Amino acid sequence: MSRNGSLVPQAREALDRFKMEAASEVGVNLKNGYNGDLTARQAGSIGGQMVKKMIESYENNMK
Repeated sequence: MSRNGSLVPQAREALDRFKMEAASEVGVNLKNGYNGDLTARQAGSIGGQMVKKMIESYENNMK
């Protein structure tokens, strides 16, 4: 399996939906497929929002 491959095909779809949701929350317009026209700030804000939501989810599940 390649390094970027996924063991569970549905995982890729779920991550893509999660990424689109995070992008929407920070006001970045993502499109399906190539998004090479994003600035580093936009891409970073999407990744940061994803991490923030993952941490919140983890903390909520600890309770």
